[in-house]
Amino acid sequence: MVESVPWETVLKGKGAQEGWSYFKEELSKVQEKATPRCHKTSRQGRRPVWLNRGRWLDLREKRKVYDLWKKGLVTYDQYQGVVKLVYVFTTWRSGSSFFGELFNQNPEVFFLYEPVWHVWQKLYPGDAVSLQGAARDMLSSLYRCDLSVFQLYSTAGAGKNLTTLGIFGAATNKVICSSPLCPAYRKEVVGMVDDRVCKKCPPQRLSRFQEECHKYRTLVIKGVRVFDLAVLAPLMRDPTLDLKVIHLVRDPRAVASSRIKSRHGLIRESLQVVRSRDPRIHRMPFLDAGHKLGGKKEGGGGSDYHALGAMEVICSSMAKTLQTALHPPDWLQGNYMAVRYEDLVVEPIKTLRQVYGFVNLAVSPEMEKFALNMTSGPGYSSKPFVVSARNATQALSAWRTALSYQQIKQVEEYCHQPMALLGYERVGSPEEVKDLSRTLLRKPRL
Repeated sequence: MVESVPWETVLKGKGAQEGWSYFKEELSKVQEKATPRCHKTSRQGRRPVWLNRGRWLDLREKRKVYDLWKKGLVTYDQYQGVVKLVYVFTTWRSGSSFFGELFNQNPEVFFLYEPVWHVWQKLYPGDAVSLQGAARDMLSSLYRCDLSVFQLYSTAGAGKNLTTLGIFGAATNKVICSSPLCPAYRKEVVGMVDDRVCKKCPPQRLSRFQEECHKYRTLVIKGVRVFDLAVLAPLMRDPTLDLKVIHLVRDPRAVASSRIKSRHGLIRESLQVVRSRDPRIHRMPFLDAGHKLGGKKEGGGGSDYHALGAMEVICSSMAKTLQTALHPPDWLQGNYMAVRYEDLVVEPIKTLRQVYGFVNLAVSPEMEKFALNMTSGPGYSSKPFVVSARNATQALSAWRTALSYQQIKQVEEYCHQPMALLGYERVGSPEEVKDLSRTLLRKPRL
């Protein structure tokens, strides 16, 4: 439909700003027309055809209760009782950006990407463990749609003037980039957003973003900076919060390989994590004999060392969390689900349905198509921090050709406990690593 418009003729004589505004308006119209609608509802409130009547009424009920709460006619606890909360508990380079898109793209979900990033940046160089309390306090506020907490950890000079575009991950946030906050996209149309387009969205006050938060029945936060599941215990015990945890895991060797690839972008975080290590433990060197630390382009200054060194803390925390999940306390029972990234890329539709079933979300054909397309792309992107389609086989085996055998054995030494529980088989020789015909994935014990 977009191609049918004679753009050269239509935009002739218009300036850059006017032309851009016109194009965005026309694009929004096309997106609106492309969304199938249910004809049995009123014209003004016609819902997308995939949004069944039950879900539609659920959303209306939440907004109704919210309006009553604002008028003082119901308690806050009654309002919170109709809201579902989810925390995606994971670590860096575990496929969480892609996994997060399964919620970011869902029109029923208000999604926040790595909000605790603000805490770590503001309190740098605090180590990972010392920042856990501040992270939990921020999550407690966000799950109540109190977005003013972002102002406490904003950059110097921003403070109360912080806008939506100052929030980490704003350029890919579907709510921020969609109507009514921005005309560039529509939340009900499933599809990746272009960060270059979103960066041109008008900055909105946090109070307006907060109003949008209150409109959604499901609130999902994805984070990599909470290391111990027990940190979330006070939130999960809170009777006013209905919080579930999805633990996204990935083969630690693949995580380590990806950390090296993106080492420059993670250097601050790696240092904060490494500072949490026990200095009394004797450690094998990560680097092969004869390896030289070069300039910045080659990982100089030990950035590749710190990228892998963080794996000790990450795997220790993962082992502790998995042991808690195996013998769940009352506050965790029925509220925890582990998802292997490898299962997601091999069986995206099945995994999507399991995840959505756990958090009581409906699976639409559009979301199934999105998940399938994201795992069956033409190739595996080598660019870190980019969410793109990827070939499943390449994504699972890339670490086997990227890491040295010594690096693999070091990761296995640190991570053998979570690897055993999650079904990641250890290797016995360099030849076994390179034999890509042999799978190293087994049934998990969880």
